[in-house]
Amino acid sequence: MRASFRQLMRRSRALCAGLLGTIAAFGHAAPAPITQLDFSIAIEPASRALRGEGTIEIPAGPAVSIALDKRFSAAEMRWQDRSLRRAPDRNGAWLLPSAASPRKVSVRWEGRLGRLDTSIDHRQTLDSMEPVTGSEGTFLPAAANWYPHVEGMLERWRITLELPPGQRGLVPGRLLDERDDARGYRARFEFAVPAEGIDLMAGPYTITERSVHLGHRSIRLRTWFAPGLEQLVDGYLTSTEDYLRLYEGWIGPYPYTEFSIVSSPTPTGFGMATLTYLGVDVLRLPFIRATSLGHEVLHNWWGNGVYPDYARGNWSEGLTTFMADYHYKLRESDGAARDMRLGWLRDFSAVPPGQDEALIGFTSRTHGTSQIVGYNKAAMLFVMLRDLIGTEAFDRGLREFWNARQFTVASWDDLRAAFENTAARDLAWFFAQWTARAGAPRLRIDRATRERIAGRWRVRATLAQDAPAYRLQVPVAIDTDLGGVAQTIELDALARTVEIDTPGRPRAITIDPDQRLFRRLDADEAPPILRDAFVSAAPRAIVLPDDAAFADAARSLLEKLLDQPPRFERPDAMLDGEPLIVFGTAEDLAQFRARHGFGAPAALPARTGTATVWTERFGGATVVFISARDSGAVAALARPLPHYGKQSWLIFDGGKALERGIWPPKGRGWVFE
Repeated sequence: MRASFRQLMRRSRALCAGLLGTIAAFGHAAPAPITQLDFSIAIEPASRALRGEGTIEIPAGPAVSIALDKRFSAAEMRWQDRSLRRAPDRNGAWLLPSAASPRKVSVRWEGRLGRLDTSIDHRQTLDSMEPVTGSEGTFLPAAANWYPHVEGMLERWRITLELPPGQRGLVPGRLLDERDDARGYRARFEFAVPAEGIDLMAGPYTITERSVHLGHRSIRLRTWFAPGLEQLVDGYLTSTEDYLRLYEGWIGPYPYTEFSIVSSPTPTGFGMATLTYLGVDVLRLPFIRATSLGHEVLHNWWGNGVYPDYARGNWSEGLTTFMADYHYKLRESDGAARDMRLGWLRDFSAVPPGQDEALIGFTSRTHGTSQIVGYNKAAMLFVMLRDLIGTEAFDRGLREFWNARQFTVASWDDLRAAFENTAARDLAWFFAQWTARAGAPRLRIDRATRERIAGRWRVRATLAQDAPAYRLQVPVAIDTDLGGVAQTIELDALARTVEIDTPGRPRAITIDPDQRLFRRLDADEAPPILRDAFVSAAPRAIVLPDDAAFADAARSLLEKLLDQPPRFERPDAMLDGEPLIVFGTAEDLAQFRARHGFGAPAALPARTGTATVWTERFGGATVVFISARDSGAVAALARPLPHYGKQSWLIFDGGKALERGIWPPKGRGWVFE
């Protein structure tokens, strides 16, 4: 996940709309004005004190506001030997008058940082914008407004960072020099291209460095790892080098001079320019090097090399998911890539109609539905686009987009223009229907017949979709007694009847058997998964045991699982077709199922644990059963279970998932009698 924390600030602060409008305008008219920051920052984790001083160079132009979070006080904010005035109605921002020449403001500020809390989970980390520090680490996100900055402008910077002995830290950018001795740690960093904000990280790091050559350039790779991660260093450095070579060859030269992997004491997974910030426990997961690491490296091109125009939608997460997560599945096998596409469609089918948003409305991941749209739907857009224009034109479009837009703000329209140029065709209709419309098409076969004509078989089929119609290239597969026949049908109306000749006797016809279209699956194609309930707009829950500790553990777990607060029902309530989560012991759940007329559950592995979680369909809705040995077993699910929304069933021993799986989908198509 790319973490522009200034992006989160935009979403939550009152000045959001004005800043977005400013950046959007600069992305499509004149170059955005850029400030130059030159700061010295000293942090004392023991006392949680921060002190800063330096200058802000601001281009000539209209009056601007200089923002700083209210937890910090400015001992100095001066221009032309006079103190700036604070605006009482703008969250205390300082007002800098207009000027016909560049302005240099001198600043000194200090404040007390928040206390680091290592017990928070990933969602709480995403939601937090507080600058925090402690002996285990310091994290100052740009969204926390921890340094004085001009609202609405991109920034370049030179930062001198000072920390006490035993602590080391960094900000995005090129390391100019560093000193680490008995006096403490001191380092200077420079970021010479315009960016969105400064994130600062520090901790009791051991630094390991490797130099690699890309083309005629030397790139500095570093790990900044907490104690206990020493055995992971070589693997992370080698994998990072591999990803840099992959994406430099695919897109264009790596835009920076270094890349760092930095450990976090909290469960983060963020990507900033020149670095990624990953939780200690995340770094230890065996699959991270093969998946998430490459995703964060790629964000140095998309998101931290070309900046999304948030006012018109964040395209960078979808393009990064397509070129990282999905690409790795393609390298694994066609089947693995198909399973990922099916997973995207299955996740979207769990979102109730009308509860999603258009891609142009997506800015960042805030809950399950936003991830399904901003990451999965956007990635599927690029799958469909490459199918439409071909791999050669697609890859040339990526390179053209990168060469033209690096270190500037760009929109979906800018992407479209690059692909139109390399494909030599109009793509306005394609981007309009997939980025400006919420929802997805639902396809069906209204009627199909077969007949034998002159020694061959002919299928006549009517393909249909719900209104309003999409313009689609629909893959169709016909199964015959002599093998399969594949054809792509253009469907740009509510229905179209086509005729397809086959050499053998047709047995069935199926729409999009390889899941290459973004569409809403029918129930038979989308087996129930946990996410059906997690992202529901009106989730319901039933806690069967008459036990206060059990109920408290269930309520706490639901806070972490659900996008919306649940409505708690009595055990004898009517099951009215809305998603439902039922908690209980094995005996409680057996009695509940018998009382409500559930059939025999699908077979689960015989392996036993402290808790079993599974899904079923009942009355057209998904019911999630959580069978737990006791309240402690429920509480143990709080950390792992939110990460398993794509699964249909799991068996846990405490917080460890022993086994998991997805119910197999039922085949769907028109079967000839």
